[in-house]
Amino acid sequence: MKPTSLTIRSYQVGFGDAFLLSFAYPDVPRHVLVDFGSTALPPDAPANRMVEVANDVVKVCNGERLTAVVATHRHKDHISGFATNKDQNASGNIIAGLKPRLVLQPWTEDPNLDPKATGPGAIPVDDSKRALRVASLKGMHEVAGAMLREVENSKFLSDSVKAQLNFLGDDNISNRPAVENLMAMGPNNYLNFGEKSGLEDLLPGVETIVLGPPNVDQSETVLKQRSKDENEFWHLRALTAQAAVERGSDPASSLFDQSYVESSGGGYPEDARWLIYRARKMQESQMLGIVRALDKSMNNTSLILLFRIGDKSLLFPGDAQIENWAYALSRPDVRDMLAKVDVYKVGHHGSLNATPKSLWNLFEKRATEKGAPKLLASLMSTMMGKHGSVESKTEVPRATLTEALREETDLLSTHDVPASTLYVEKVIQF
Repeated sequence: MKPTSLTIRSYQVGFGDAFLLSFAYPDVPRHVLVDFGSTALPPDAPANRMVEVANDVVKVCNGERLTAVVATHRHKDHISGFATNKDQNASGNIIAGLKPRLVLQPWTEDPNLDPKATGPGAIPVDDSKRALRVASLKGMHEVAGAMLREVENSKFLSDSVKAQLNFLGDDNISNRPAVENLMAMGPNNYLNFGEKSGLEDLLPGVETIVLGPPNVDQSETVLKQRSKDENEFWHLRALTAQAAVERGSDPASSLFDQSYVESSGGGYPEDARWLIYRARKMQESQMLGIVRALDKSMNNTSLILLFRIGDKSLLFPGDAQIENWAYALSRPDVRDMLAKVDVYKVGHHGSLNATPKSLWNLFEKRATEKGAPKLLASLMSTMMGKHGSVESKTEVPRATLTEALREETDLLSTHDVPASTLYVEKVIQF
């Protein structure tokens, strides 16, 4: 038995990802929810948009259980919708009520994993230690929280830098109810490159290939990054998390000493004012560097899944960036599979570094000649003005990438539809 068609709903969640894959079978349909989060809804979208999406998923399932939930990584714009509340009516409660048969997450999310592990091989721990393991995985989020407190206390950051720090920091803030809900709503498979997904029996006729993330033992690139990165690439030490918590919101214990600007009136000589200005700019650069490092490291834990049904292939890479992609792209067999992709979920909401040119150039079904049929479909969930800047050519979605997507693929972007539209659909026949 194999599916006869697939309907993909791209939900309008602003800056975030939420995709429902509905496979039609001769007996009953199967449904897979890939990510469910947002850090910024469209201005005109209702505040309860994530509940609207969850209720729509329930409607589509029509009394059936969700076949699977995929949480590619724990950034807020990918998992915030899984959060629950005490009243049991949050979007996460609604999705949990569908009792997913399987939850897929990257290997770095395994709560039983030793924080110093370089690969899956979890060590057994009793329940009393589970919170400690979760806390160590939350190290990046705790540092991001400290960074947001620093933004609040600073008097000298420019508005544009504050906006970037707030956005990136908020995305890296831990959403513990969502994390715990994902662990509890169904059996979890924590995956790295090359492992079986566990969907083989749940989705007959669908081959699900795990292309990322690699574990540290698999990828020398990841190992090199990890050895040079203060944040240890995959995890921060639990000690770092604890230190961030202990700092709290006390300005006197802020991350950066601001004593040099306490008396920055106009009485200083011109050269001194120049030095003060440069020092402030260095502070901005340091803070942006930290939150960008956190953002990049978490993106590089992202699951990369390739679904193959007959002669059709669909690529869902979450927010994977180049360090994550490097291992898969180094393998000829993987490059051969990627060349045949029919549907590409655009990585990281259209940021340029999440669609490496080495990946883009592999796609054989792009319309590279004028007038050629657009055989490659692309799906992008994004919103302008929330990430990066046009001046530095880091805006998301990146203009040059968006232009290439429009010219060479059949692009379906949530950015092109009004906030009142709950979703856009793509139907694929097998």
